[in-house]
Amino acid sequence: MQIKESQKLQTCALVILRILIGWHFLYEGVAKLLKGNWSAAGFLSQSKWILSPVFQWMVSNETVLNLVNQMNIWGLILIGLGLITGTFTRIAAAAGMALIFLYYLCNPPLAGLFYSIPSEGNYLIVNKNVVEMAALFVLIVFPAARNWGIDHILVRMFRRS
Repeated sequence: MQIKESQKLQTCALVILRILIGWHFLYEGVAKLLKGNWSAAGFLSQSKWILSPVFQWMVSNETVLNLVNQMNIWGLILIGLGLITGTFTRIAAAAGMALIFLYYLCNPPLAGLFYSIPSEGNYLIVNKNVVEMAALFVLIVFPAARNWGIDHILVRMFRRS
């Protein structure tokens, strides 16, 4: 009986983690959408690391920048909705990891790299992006939506077929 109770608690913790990360993604996407004139240009233009030429090119090409802005906004929104509702959770978590990894590659907290955009703290290698990527990895590894979420309904439907 003790094992079953701890499994319920673990499942509950995973669901809470999934929903909280989903909320963060959804909020960021909706905030950017509602701002109307939001652009990733400021963030991308600060890039100083290995992919800096790629990010600088994105900023210099208006068509590409507009595409990047829309993909960022709608990616955040769709990943957030997927995580909150537990729909295609592993795909949403993997997409979230990929998006955050791009953010990290653009502006990593490495010694010797200084940005004009203030960061939330003084980090070295590990920042909130790395922590959130690790949490998303946990959601991929463990079935965080198979118990509570749309994925649960989909799995049951396909098992009957």
